[in-house]
Amino acid sequence: MTRRILAVALLGTAVLALPARAATDIDSLNLIGQASFRLLSEDLGATLSYKPLIPAEPLGITGFDLGIEVNTTRLQNAAIFNTVVSGSSVETLVLPKLHVHKGLPFGLDIGASYAAVPDSNIKVWGAEVRYAILKGGTASPALAVRGSYSALEGVDQLKLTTTGLDVSISKGFAMFTPYAGIGKVWVRSTPDASIPLLVEEDFDLNKVFVGVNMNLAVVNIAVEGDKTGDATSYGVKFGWRF
Repeated sequence: MTRRILAVALLGTAVLALPARAATDIDSLNLIGQASFRLLSEDLGATLSYKPLIPAEPLGITGFDLGIEVNTTRLQNAAIFNTVVSGSSVETLVLPKLHVHKGLPFGLDIGASYAAVPDSNIKVWGAEVRYAILKGGTASPALAVRGSYSALEGVDQLKLTTTGLDVSISKGFAMFTPYAGIGKVWVRSTPDASIPLLVEEDFDLNKVFVGVNMNLAVVNIAVEGDKTGDATSYGVKFGWRF
């Protein structure tokens, strides 16, 4: 599993070096019906929901985790997505991100991210608050509960937000800290009033994720696999953790 996460995530990173393609702007929601809108919303909810890419153990009051990140999500309903966008057809959405986490007292951490699909009007910001129920140690794992939120920006025809709640566990071994978690994501997808045949969709998706953080002294690397609903995402983050 870890090898597959690494391979796909690194592939996503390589996509950033490719020449820009025709725009994939969401601008034609009027071309689909309500059933297709629900499936589109499930794909976008899974893709744009908050991805932590961080172990459960708290950073501590002086701690920071900063990184440049890439997430790739294979769309389960690519034909619907390609109907509502102008430009190139895609089957996988690639989201480059900036991600920052800051440690606070009492086992609390906060985090935020900002992402944009290349050459598209799809942009998303996210935030989290995490509390370490168990801080972990040499012989014991860390256990944390997280609340998260994300919101789509840049798309005039659609307002989409996600709210997440998950529990994660991690245990460090030298420079490696594997982690895993389970939770739920609540999605609210609201079409613009200018599209009268579509109405809001409000639903929840189950979430599971697994990853590993590697602290290599000079650089910190985290890789993660996530399944939210039926969509699978892979992510990789390069940065600094101290």
